[in-house]
Amino acid sequence: MQPRPDDWRSPDTNALLDALLDLESEAEAAAFMRDLCTLGELRDLAQRWAVVRLLDDGLHYSDISRRTGASTATITRIASWLNHGEGGYRAALAKARARGTTYPEAPVHAADGRT
Repeated sequence: MQPRPDDWRSPDTNALLDALLDLESEAEAAAFMRDLCTLGELRDLAQRWAVVRLLDDGLHYSDISRRTGASTATITRIASWLNHGEGGYRAALAKARARGTTYPEAPVHAADGRT
């Protein structure tokens, strides 16, 4: 039997989630993520999180695209998960608000999507 495309949980993904939960500081998380991901992957993940925050702030897709360099197709996919996903984005946003985290405004990117 082949796994379903939405069946992403496995012993390896569970181990990754456990490793993330075991980290005790921002420094530990930063070191782990830098070892785990390429710089491009980290930038992509950070861009997605910026898009989530800007969507939550009510910005229009074109404004978000200009600020983050993300395509409107990417923003649409992220918005879909934000509104109809498993609740992970909403939970992370709520936790950030609860601890009073504020984020700097995303810089406006050049037309080629990079600063």
